[in-house]
Amino acid sequence: MSDILGWRGLFGILGPSTNTVVQPEFDDMRPDGVTNHYSRILTPNADAVSNESFMNATLVIANNVLEAVDSVMTCSPSYLVMGMSAITFYGGSKGADDFQRQVEKRSNLSVSIGSHATASALKMFSGVKRIGFVSPYFPAANEQVRHYFEEMGFDVITDICLECPSWTQIAQVPKNIIHQKMHEINDKGVDALVQVGTNLPMAHLVEEFEAEFKKPVIAINTATYWHALRNNNINDQLEGFGSLMSQY
Repeated sequence: MSDILGWRGLFGILGPSTNTVVQPEFDDMRPDGVTNHYSRILTPNADAVSNESFMNATLVIANNVLEAVDSVMTCSPSYLVMGMSAITFYGGSKGADDFQRQVEKRSNLSVSIGSHATASALKMFSGVKRIGFVSPYFPAANEQVRHYFEEMGFDVITDICLECPSWTQIAQVPKNIIHQKMHEINDKGVDALVQVGTNLPMAHLVEEFEAEFKKPVIAINTATYWHALRNNNINDQLEGFGSLMSQY
């Protein structure tokens, strides 16, 4: 018998305990018959005041992922969705594959991760080659994101890191700052604009930005949840989150 509320899918969501954006954004994109079950990856709210401290803090999160997997498996989910993006880019495409295999081996379930989901989303749009991205990260992490996208065949024309001073302050970046940074990226002549960093509130801004910039805008939470839905043959087209979710 199927779960009464999650008769199409029970998604186990893995996200940092400091993250306040993934859970509400994923819930806003949840179609009827799918339920989201958030498992918090223990994450001290460390100040990320340098390249080194940022990278070290993200590796702490990586080390705690499997405990969150074990926790969410107790509700018998049908699929896993990774709600933390930085560590899914580390080590390029091989690093992403290795991380995905680690989670899938532990859970015996498939998982959507931010890096591969965003690359898949970009490939839905014909002619997209030159991209730019904005992140809440520090430069060392942006280098990892750039390396991943270049390995996946994209030309990264520009990138911006907001250098947010703590994990929780990522969720406090106002819309006008995000808009300003997207403008700066667009001015470089890119084919598509990308946002990474799952605690940066972006899903509800994509539709407005696409109307303004006249090109694809990919928010990582939207891409990851879209990827999870489509991998489960759930093809509902949802309005309000940009062309990726409404057309593909």
